[in-house]
Amino acid sequence: MEPGIEAIFAMSPAAIYIGLAVLVVIALTSVAVRQRRGPLALDHARSLMGSLDIEAFRNLVDPEEEIFLRSCLPADEFLKIKRERAWAALAYARALSHIALQFSRFGNAARGSDDPSLAELGKQIAADAVEMRMLALATMGRLFIIATFPSLRLPSPQSLIEHHGRSIGLLARYSMLQSARRQTS
Repeated sequence: MEPGIEAIFAMSPAAIYIGLAVLVVIALTSVAVRQRRGPLALDHARSLMGSLDIEAFRNLVDPEEEIFLRSCLPADEFLKIKRERAWAALAYARALSHIALQFSRFGNAARGSDDPSLAELGKQIAADAVEMRMLALATMGRLFIIATFPSLRLPSPQSLIEHHGRSIGLLARYSMLQSARRQTS
């Protein structure tokens, strides 16, 4: 007699849990292998940081812009617009979170540099990226709440925008230091 559907359902719960655990381990291993594809190049890290239209994001979360819209629009229309702006800003925050993750990979790779100055800057870049990721995740939470409940007033994520600028500055310092090291070699 061939094993069929009945045989699958007749398996003990322990066998089912073991099978599920094996599938989860395979999935997590696959994700880990994809994340370890090698260090992120400096040019790619800079292009990721520059690819985000930070001015559009800044406009979407600007408290003064919200005050202006509130004064010009009927209440129901304002809440609708505020919700749409929050969803759009959430997409920017999500992109910043992804960029921070990639930025962290670059910083961790740079920490392994033979040059102590580059290694130290890589350490700063990695730490900065972790902080930016945490800010992005917190901002995503706030924006999701605003998108869901637009009548609430929550603080603007200006610190995330400022942090983005600081991160770009770190990348520029790393690039200049790396260029200077190459010229002297």
